[in-house]
Amino acid sequence: MRILVIEDNHRLNDTLTASLAHEGYSVDSAYDGQEGQDFAELTAYDLIILDILLPKKDGLEVCRDLRRRRIHTPILLLTARDSVDDRVQGLDYGADDYLVKPFAMRELLARLRALLRRQQPYKQGRLELGTLVMDPITHTVERDGQPIELTPKEFALLEYLMYHANQVVTREMIEQHIWNYDFECESNVIDVYVRRLRRKIDAPFALKLLTTVRGIGYRLQPPPEQERAP
Repeated sequence: MRILVIEDNHRLNDTLTASLAHEGYSVDSAYDGQEGQDFAELTAYDLIILDILLPKKDGLEVCRDLRRRRIHTPILLLTARDSVDDRVQGLDYGADDYLVKPFAMRELLARLRALLRRQQPYKQGRLELGTLVMDPITHTVERDGQPIELTPKEFALLEYLMYHANQVVTREMIEQHIWNYDFECESNVIDVYVRRLRRKIDAPFALKLLTTVRGIGYRLQPPPEQERAP
């Protein structure tokens, strides 16, 4: 999942970026409202963390303008303002949730997961495809009851593929959602990560889930008997 953090406090921005990266998210950072809006209009983010009091352009204006441009990416507002009127105004401008500073990182991560769940085809917190089960909260993966150890980037790749199960995803789509702007993607890096993931989730098992769609990309799909099940 790719997240944009728009926060002018460099220390807080750096802390958020590091914490989210540690959780396996790909993160881009902006330090003023105009830069943040430019980022949000150029890239299909999965979620935006947006401070209200920003230089160059206020966060509420950024939120309103993104909605006017039909950009429906979930937005979590951050602010030191905690009155009811402030919260109502933020939500009326198009924000999806509101977090008052100072906040605990655990709460921010929980709110982030809740917002992402609203956009995805699952509600119980776990992703399942046949006997392949992923829990984004505990960062665990298993298949046929056997635990599978993944690196953070492998976990992020599998999570993206499971969110888009039965769909063909291109290399460009994977690059945009799994890596940030600072990463210089080599021509074969995505193929390398897909091969590593396939060795872990498919190679030890008789039924294969991850297939290559020649010339296009990849598809994670349920095994044949799962598709025929009533």
